[in-house]
Amino acid sequence: MSLSQYLPPSQPARTYDEAEQCISAIQSAEPPDLNPVGRSQFLTHGQRTDRAMVLFHGYTNCPQQFKLLGDQLHARGYNVWIPRMTGHGHADRLTEAHGDITAEQMIDAASSVIDIAQGLAADVRVMGLSMGGLMTTWTAHNRSDVVRAVSIAQASGFKALPKKWTPLLRRIVLILPNRMQWWDATVKDQGDGPRHAYPRYGMHSLAQLLRLGAALRAQAARSIPAARSVVIVKNDNDESVDMTTLDDQVRLWRFSGAQDVETYTFGVEQRLVHDLIDPDQPAQRVDYVYPILIDLLER
Repeated sequence: MSLSQYLPPSQPARTYDEAEQCISAIQSAEPPDLNPVGRSQFLTHGQRTDRAMVLFHGYTNCPQQFKLLGDQLHARGYNVWIPRMTGHGHADRLTEAHGDITAEQMIDAASSVIDIAQGLAADVRVMGLSMGGLMTTWTAHNRSDVVRAVSIAQASGFKALPKKWTPLLRRIVLILPNRMQWWDATVKDQGDGPRHAYPRYGMHSLAQLLRLGAALRAQAARSIPAARSVVIVKNDNDESVDMTTLDDQVRLWRFSGAQDVETYTFGVEQRLVHDLIDPDQPAQRVDYVYPILIDLLER
């Protein structure tokens, strides 16, 4: 079975209590060596609400990345579920636990999280950045029980790689032994970014992000999203992600007949970094970004 056809079986939570028990079990089973802020976070009103929000963090970050935005959404009445992706959130920032994550693991995680969220509200919405953007786009295409999905700068292509050579390079990387690389080889782990994020990435994991991105485009070429509405968010000042791959995603969906796919672009003049979510990122502008994202989410 190709990755574009990979669809885990769905078992949606039927009640709030069932969903809460699932979340508690996940939190209890998390490794003891996590950073306290790196754990899965559940911001609840103690009962089923009108709307629930799932927030998928980016690669090498953790649930803390979305905590401030989650607090704002919780104050607006949402039950908010910010799950931790496997390998992330460890107190040891030089861990290699995230170095070999697969596209199948990302899909499995996205599917199980959406299952749980069904018990939190009848109206389930999803937002994610980068790796989390890919997971959001997967849910948008494959889950009809998602009301609205907002995918931000999904990591489906990288500026550092020539686009036409990306499929070949992706396959070569996955054949070779995995290597851990610094995001910034100049400062290594002494940079001024979030202390809950990792300074290194795994080459295999980046190749798996590209693999999932290609599978999502293959799905878009065949059919329209299952979610009721989708927003693809671009950042023209993004230093990492090739935004033309996001254009391809939207173009293929629309060619397949999708009607409820929107786009929003943060212009280069806004000078936003790739991680425009984490308030601990240098040069962050969350006071500008968050209201726009909340409007896109609720529009």
